[in-house]
Amino acid sequence: MNDYLDANRTLWNAWTQLHAESPFYDLPGFKAGKSSLRRIEQAELGDKVDGKTLLHLQCHYGQDTLSWARKGASVTGVDFSPESIALAGRLSEELAIPATFICSDIARLPDVLTGQFDIVFTSYGVLHWLSDLRRWGEVIAHFLKPGGVFYIVEDHPFMRVFHSSDPERLTVGNPYFYSEEPYEAEMAGSYASDTDELRRFYLWDHSLGEVITTLIDAGLRIEFLHEFPVAVRAKFPFLVQGDDGWWRLPPGEGEIPLLFSLQARKPN
Repeated sequence: MNDYLDANRTLWNAWTQLHAESPFYDLPGFKAGKSSLRRIEQAELGDKVDGKTLLHLQCHYGQDTLSWARKGASVTGVDFSPESIALAGRLSEELAIPATFICSDIARLPDVLTGQFDIVFTSYGVLHWLSDLRRWGEVIAHFLKPGGVFYIVEDHPFMRVFHSSDPERLTVGNPYFYSEEPYEAEMAGSYASDTDELRRFYLWDHSLGEVITTLIDAGLRIEFLHEFPVAVRAKFPFLVQGDDGWWRLPPGEGEIPLLFSLQARKPN
């Protein structure tokens, strides 16, 4: 398992600089004051963060973390990539946005971070990097205050069963259910930036039922589950982008869930 984690950490270290230079992340726009948060999480969580403590798991280099700080939250961001956390710290200092950033694997976070938070947040492309979802749920519950809220907006697990390379149609080719043995993949560049360098990484699939049951088993109460027929980028070559910026199946091709959001609360 350590080999898989090390390979993924090496990948995200390399991706940090790529993403800082990628139009997808628009770092110049963020520095100029643009929020990196998307409409779903702003609508469902945005009015709840002012004056609250917020823990952001798998924060990458911290744009969303700092965007929540701009909305009035007292923020702590966590990521297992030293390069990502170093850049996040530099952005916090450069932009004079107070934030704490910690480099840690989620499973070991209770060893290096103390305290509890009003909100635990995570988003967009996070779950399939986790080998142990049960531990993830335990860590979320550990860091939530009684009455605190966990919120996630994420790629829908059903969407991930389809090949992303078929140029014409949805083709089933990936597992939906969890396996201890990860899926091994290679990619030149990343989802946000192109390079010629090929890198290997490892992913785990988690069904929506596993996500929900994990949080319930950790002692949280599910308050809502929403599903959306839109994606944040062209997950498949034939998706079309609407005037609202979201990507969808072409008109007349039906709808499938491409994203989901979920809120759960720790009982008082």
